[in-house]
Amino acid sequence: MQMNFDVVDTPPRPAATVVILRNAPQGMETFLLRRHGAAAVLGGAHVFPGGKVDPSDADAGLHTRLDQAPAALAARLNEPATAAPDAAALFVAAMREVVEECGVLFAHGADADTAAALVKLLRAQVPFASASAALSLRLDAASLHPWSRWITPRIPTVTRARFDTRFFIAALPEGQHALHDTAESSDGIWLRPRDALQHYWDGAIEFAPPQIMTLAHLAQYTTVQQALASAQAQRPILVEPAPFNDDDGARITCYPGDARHPVTLCQMPGPTRLVFRNQRFEPPDGFEALFLSAAPSGKRTAP
Repeated sequence: MQMNFDVVDTPPRPAATVVILRNAPQGMETFLLRRHGAAAVLGGAHVFPGGKVDPSDADAGLHTRLDQAPAALAARLNEPATAAPDAAALFVAAMREVVEECGVLFAHGADADTAAALVKLLRAQVPFASASAALSLRLDAASLHPWSRWITPRIPTVTRARFDTRFFIAALPEGQHALHDTAESSDGIWLRPRDALQHYWDGAIEFAPPQIMTLAHLAQYTTVQQALASAQAQRPILVEPAPFNDDDGARITCYPGDARHPVTLCQMPGPTRLVFRNQRFEPPDGFEALFLSAAPSGKRTAP
């Protein structure tokens, strides 16, 4: 993964990502896509399904198909500066990107056949709003739980693009299956968060820092129900990474709770900084530091 050292002054572009979860015999798993190596953003890396907000996601007619009003969705995001239509567009983008990228449809009464029918329409270049209307879908925004908000700094770490990404978590709808879309990804895999990070540590897969930190956070839970309950009980985390170069020129990215970050209170489990070394991002204290717990006092403890 190549580092970026250039300043990017363009405003971050709104985006939405969905961390799809399911219960498995060995514990909770999440679905990851491997982006094509030639992709402009994070080529070859494993990511959660998601992408940029399109202007069409703000279609007022499409918003009437949501099971919650835009004002209610804005309240769930808990971002006073985000207008209700913009909040609704973020939820729509999340659902649209998920069905486009892995064929999972968040809609009331939808099954695998419904999801396949929608994917077929989308691949025929039918707009998401028109395709949803043709199938009389009632989009299930209630099943998407705001989890975190990541805003790319002016010196992005691994890409020259800046994003303002809302991460949602959601349970895989019953009777549906996640499959990678060969147009944008080359593989899809279900892994427990800790196992995914172990694969990353072993060099088998690549992650960017937001994926690393999100997986470290999710590794605190053993069931989907635990993770969803946590999302419902607390406001989404705002993460604005603070990168700097140390005296040896190594890139270090700090997160809330770190001595070099302007926010002094820890807001998520895992390390408070990642160092780019050995061609990867890693905690200064090694692999196990990924699984530290965040305490209200800002102290770090093992789970």
